[in-house]
Amino acid sequence: MPRKPSPDPKSLALRQQGCLNPHPEHVTDELFQTREFFDPRDLVQVKYEMLRRVETEGLPVNRSAAAFGFSRPSFYQALATFQQGGLPALMPRKRGPRQAHKLTAEVLAFLRQIRQEDVSLRPAALASRIQDRYGITVHPRSIERALVRSQKKTP
Repeated sequence: MPRKPSPDPKSLALRQQGCLNPHPEHVTDELFQTREFFDPRDLVQVKYEMLRRVETEGLPVNRSAAAFGFSRPSFYQALATFQQGGLPALMPRKRGPRQAHKLTAEVLAFLRQIRQEDVSLRPAALASRIQDRYGITVHPRSIERALVRSQKKTP
């Protein structure tokens, strides 16, 4: 059976950094088609070049956005981000909460306490106790993961 070709190192690095353009085929700008230096897979490079074309070459926003595979709102979002934080700000950020916002240290301490009192309590029952005590809804699977993480941290 033929082996699949392994991805090139640059694609792997871009993916690891979260900078791999999910749609490089939408980049139709001439430089990205004719010059090796310009890589449509590099999302930060694509966004920067899109902004630069409008700023330095006077390309209309709608044409620039389309040539780089973006919408007008995406262009303006990238522009605002760049103006606030420069080139590093164009790097994609992880979505979602940055930390446990429901299962705080206080809630985890409560979970450990009631788990010590009754080790047979299942995550669904723990979720119910959290709801009763704190008024927050937590999925049982989130409780399982949090308990595993807290066990890993304590030697």
